[in-house]
Amino acid sequence: MTQVLPEGLVAPAYDLSSLAAVLPAAAGALGHELTTATGIESITARQALGLPEADRVVVVLVDGLGLHNLAERGGHAPFLRGLLAGGQSLTSSFPSTTAAGLATLGTGTAPGLTNMLGYTQRNPETGRLAAMVQWRELGDPVDVQREPTVFETLTARGVPVTSPGPAKFAGSGMTLAALRGPRYETAESFEARVDATARVLRAAPGLVYLYQGDVDKTGHKHGWQSWQWGDALEATDRELRRLSRSVPRGTLILVTADHGQIMSDATLQWDAATDPALSAGVAMIGGEPRAMHVYAAPGADSAAVAARWRDRLGENAVVLDRAESVAAGWFGPVAEHVLPGIGDVVVAMTGRATVVDSRVHSAEARALPGVHGSLTPHEMIVPLLTAVA
Repeated sequence: MTQVLPEGLVAPAYDLSSLAAVLPAAAGALGHELTTATGIESITARQALGLPEADRVVVVLVDGLGLHNLAERGGHAPFLRGLLAGGQSLTSSFPSTTAAGLATLGTGTAPGLTNMLGYTQRNPETGRLAAMVQWRELGDPVDVQREPTVFETLTARGVPVTSPGPAKFAGSGMTLAALRGPRYETAESFEARVDATARVLRAAPGLVYLYQGDVDKTGHKHGWQSWQWGDALEATDRELRRLSRSVPRGTLILVTADHGQIMSDATLQWDAATDPALSAGVAMIGGEPRAMHVYAAPGADSAAVAARWRDRLGENAVVLDRAESVAAGWFGPVAEHVLPGIGDVVVAMTGRATVVDSRVHSAEARALPGVHGSLTPHEMIVPLLTAVA
């Protein structure tokens, strides 16, 4: 089934033009052949993304730095702006959010295989709402997310893979699910992580995965058009320039993101907890305010739930039932054990609209100006910027 989206929306992709191709391509740059479960071959990915061969590679993931966000605020990022002309645009996952995006990146596959379907999702074993990033109401990460990561494959072949990061992420459920495999080196600040990256690569060839979460966090709190977001981008850009000058000559540096951000419109927000049209027949709502998994109550007609949501939200949302969203390829190929976690109804918001649930979202969360998860270009299109030290 080909889902025709409203004009201006971007369908997710999980091929060589997508976020899923980045780590396979990095493996190809290191000279290693591998093929992911969705058929992405490392050497082909390297060629498709135009990457040179290298014995040292750094993959930098700047959480929340969509290509459009970067291009429109590029004055705060002279180093990254200088890479834009030779860079590429990639398509993110659905939903365009961290759990889904990082697992897509880490495995080179798609949410329908990784079982990482949003900020929250129903745990079919317990029937409760699970929080993916915090790893609450979830079991063994390796059982939840069963696809091997590119890092695991490389490590098994003797390639040194390192991930510097805060102590709180070491061995966390989210890390073990989406990004397992590297040797984790504790480094609390982004500056310390850059120092660790340079030190590791000066010591030996290999791959380093470097995560930066400050841009996304600032965007949620203040909006990506704020001066605070500009400051966060400036700080990140300054450190990435320093990284390029600190790693050994010939090191390949790849900068990408899991998703971008938009500014929400408080006048286009619905509360599913208090709106009868959105609450009728609904047991719980997962996902996030821009992309929802709507789980029908036992005995409820999910088609009727979908119809009510379509009528209530109108042009502010694309509403599909589970079968339609799977057939449209929103989650890529879907494994049998993943299917029950997908909402009976799947909702992607348009424009700047959001749906919240005041039973689970605090007043502060409902008022956040920076949001993401849906299919607009600002949310879906991410950069791939390449530099050789």
